[in-house]
Amino acid sequence: MSARPVRRREPRKKNLPPGEPADHALGRSRGGFGSKIHLVSDSRGLPLAADLTAGQRHESKQTEHVLEQVRIPQRRGRPRCRPVKLAGDKGYSYPRVRRWLRQHGIRAVIPRRKDQRPDDGRVKFDRDTYKRRAVVEQCVGWLKESRAVATRFDKLAVHYLATVKLAMIQRYLRLLTRK
Repeated sequence: MSARPVRRREPRKKNLPPGEPADHALGRSRGGFGSKIHLVSDSRGLPLAADLTAGQRHESKQTEHVLEQVRIPQRRGRPRCRPVKLAGDKGYSYPRVRRWLRQHGIRAVIPRRKDQRPDDGRVKFDRDTYKRRAVVEQCVGWLKESRAVATRFDKLAVHYLATVKLAMIQRYLRLLTRK
């Protein structure tokens, strides 16, 4: 027996393209192994911005990042960067998200979870606006009608995100050419 020290190899660094996460935006969630598309749409169901994360990543962690990508063109002046209201489900009901929305002048239309203190009555929950949140779900459903988006054959997350954005462009083109 020799008393030589054991040399451990360092893991090889992968040559990832710029912007590619190390996990390729793939991970386990309740639905199985996959990715999550974080989407912002307007009140008519037009997609404004999208981002991609691993399946186990919570939606509320990406709220700020996706909203930073939104640019709403105006007739005059600079594009607007912020929506007036943000409707989200109970998964977005976190003090951090509500604080960020308040700091940026965005009205939160998010119901409180059962484990949170009840609404103090100063700001009423806007049920009519919340009911229109289904438009976002319909936009996601429409996006998944695109076979490449629904199946994710792309290995790299940057390629899959490009596929999602291409489907968004196709949506805009269909609406422009519709008579």
